[in-house]
Amino acid sequence: MALMHIAEPGLSAAPHQHKLAIGIDLGTTNSLVASVRNGSALCLTDKLGRAALPSVVRFCEDNRVEVGFDAAQAQKIDPNNTISSAKRLLGRTFSDLTITSHLPYQFEQNDQSISLLTRQGPKSPVQVSSEILLALKNRAEQTLGGTLSGAVITVPAYFDDAQRQATKDAAKLAGLHVLRLLNEPTAAAIAYGLDNASEGIFAVYDLGGGTFDVSILKLSKGIFEVLATNGNSALGGDDFDQAIYQWILDQTDSGISITDEDKSLLLGLSRAAKENLTEEDSSTLCATLSNGDKINLTLTAQKFVELTAHLVKQTLAPVQRALSDASLTKEDIQGVIMVGGATRMKHIQQEVQAFFKQELLNNLDPDQVVALGAAIQANILVGNKSEQDWLLLDVTPLSLGIETYGGLVEKIIPRNSTIPTARAQDFTTFKDGQSAMMIHVLQGERELVADCRSLAQFTLRNIPPMVAGAARIRVTFQVDADGLLSVSAQEQTTGVLSSIEVKPSYGLDDAAITKMLQDSLANITDDIQARKLQESKVEAQSLLEAVQTALNQDADLLTQEEKQIIVQAIDALSDAAKQTDTMVINNKIHALSVATDAFAAKRMNRNIARALKGQNIHQM
Repeated sequence: MALMHIAEPGLSAAPHQHKLAIGIDLGTTNSLVASVRNGSALCLTDKLGRAALPSVVRFCEDNRVEVGFDAAQAQKIDPNNTISSAKRLLGRTFSDLTITSHLPYQFEQNDQSISLLTRQGPKSPVQVSSEILLALKNRAEQTLGGTLSGAVITVPAYFDDAQRQATKDAAKLAGLHVLRLLNEPTAAAIAYGLDNASEGIFAVYDLGGGTFDVSILKLSKGIFEVLATNGNSALGGDDFDQAIYQWILDQTDSGISITDEDKSLLLGLSRAAKENLTEEDSSTLCATLSNGDKINLTLTAQKFVELTAHLVKQTLAPVQRALSDASLTKEDIQGVIMVGGATRMKHIQQEVQAFFKQELLNNLDPDQVVALGAAIQANILVGNKSEQDWLLLDVTPLSLGIETYGGLVEKIIPRNSTIPTARAQDFTTFKDGQSAMMIHVLQGERELVADCRSLAQFTLRNIPPMVAGAARIRVTFQVDADGLLSVSAQEQTTGVLSSIEVKPSYGLDDAAITKMLQDSLANITDDIQARKLQESKVEAQSLLEAVQTALNQDADLLTQEEKQIIVQAIDALSDAAKQTDTMVINNKIHALSVATDAFAAKRMNRNIARALKGQNIHQM
């Protein structure tokens, strides 16, 4: 995405006019808003000087809405009407709720979108998130003293299309003009690159409240290029809280009854203990449950490391995959940027430092660095003057493609392609007279449709009836700077066109994206073999239909013996195509091709003779 003193359409700044723009880090646990003031990006604070706003919304009795610290305080006494971690629910369906089974909310039964039942009626995650964004917008307008021209909102690099669209919908509901959605690791790199004038290849290790991302970026003078991205959208600081919470339960009476209020209380204690252990060697957890039972435990730093060591290890596998995707080793990395409040945990810093064998870059506040980077980009997008020209090249994290005959996936935009991007590929019909083609848009790294995620389907109609393979259907994929996809299909001879914006109302579950990548690596050999098998079966069917059509038209050209040889080859290929041995199918395809060579030559001679019938060769 080229960002060189440019502005969005209609937002070009007049000379000497400074437009108000903000960057928002919409977080799972906390959210922040930043802006460029007097040439420097700064996080905007509330009246008490607090930059972070807890991402918690409470729906009160008198139709009021509380956001932030007041809502977080009420979570222990009013958990059903106080929503936290709404970011984890954005773009999800009700069927995905197994990933949020620990949340003390009442959900409305719905086959599509998620609705949380509150005293003010059902509320969607988009509505909850919009309240957080509205609070940040109000803070910014009060602090900056004017109306905002636009905002850049950050999202995890592994947010899919549904999650990104849900984020934009929440911003629209809050009255914000979204200049761009920006991947969180990329935002952090912007802040570090501009503030520190860093150059080289860097890793951005971003562990937030609900997600983990890693990006490999090449920073050079004026250019920020994302080489690869990876991560785990189901891993974050919340999971470290859950580990402590489960330890508390394990230490208490197994028959104890935990209410929703107790659960909120203990999760709050767990979070506080995690934060205390960042500086202390132990933390005391004391609480009285709703039934009068008392909790009085001491968690040592060493025990906390043991409880969560597996979570830290889970972050290093995506780091290794990102390096591999970028064709780099950890020795090629000049610096490691630490982002997200969860990276304050000592054992995380120790493990990451040991992995890369170098000191970490954490001189900027890990909680604020994403918002600062977003503010820098927002400032440029509204057309404000910048002291530096710079270019940002981001990437799409998963491959995008369509279904082809035989249940195969043809990738049109490979993963880690620089965005915004547009790519086109030509396809054709499989059957004679085919007048419509269903375009099935898919996302994922596997070779078969069944192993990838379906994004959307639409149909291109009114294709001129032609013989199989004659039509030319151009399918174009466009991914904008926000990572949102649109797809079009056009028949080239008539210009008939059909298109769709991929805005699904559903999303992947928390582990799906990570599982896609893990499965693609674990099954790469099997996938290649499965694709070869399907391709051979498609080729076999195409050849069988072509030969049968030829026999129906010109069987009189053959002797009975010649016809019998071809029929036997047809039967042999038909039987082989029902099996799963690719080599056998290919051998039978070759055998049928050889058996029909002479027949094909006779048919060609007949067609030439028909074409030349009545023609004078001297007049040609």
